[in-house]
Amino acid sequence: MKKSLFLYLFIIAALFNIFTYKYFTSKESSEQKSSTETNDSSSVTSSKVMTDSITRLYDKLNDANTFSLENNDRAQNYLYESNKINNVPVFAEKVKQALLSYNDSSEGNKYTDQVKMGSQKFIISSVKLLNHRWIIANYSNGELWGEVLLKYFVENNGSISFEIMNSYLYPANLN
Repeated sequence: MKKSLFLYLFIIAALFNIFTYKYFTSKESSEQKSSTETNDSSSVTSSKVMTDSITRLYDKLNDANTFSLENNDRAQNYLYESNKINNVPVFAEKVKQALLSYNDSSEGNKYTDQVKMGSQKFIISSVKLLNHRWIIANYSNGELWGEVLLKYFVENNGSISFEIMNSYLYPANLN
């Protein structure tokens, strides 16, 4: 009787071990499968979010560049026909450099529409060509900041002249 009791206990223990082994191996494989599916779905979600973010940034960039010479076909056509300009980026850089060259004056850039205050002169820091005729620019003397809207003209000899349309100097107490 002792032998049959030990035999039954041995068989029950063996079956218990077999079922436990099967349970944990199937649980582990299902967790790996679930983890793989989660990673796949999260990578799909992540790539979709990234694509959506890139699309939104691209749309914002296009909106920001609505008023730019580089994206204005009519202004480019006008320049091509009237001045025989065939390279817009080179032309835009030429106009920017012509305007920025006035920063070297001891009184500051005369196209900021501001006189020198104290020892600091007003100089133009950034320029954007809006079309074949207008420029918007930021200027500063290190303490005060402003913006100016300019007209520009390309003369027959290729020189560039500017005319101030409007200028605004922000009050000193604004941050």
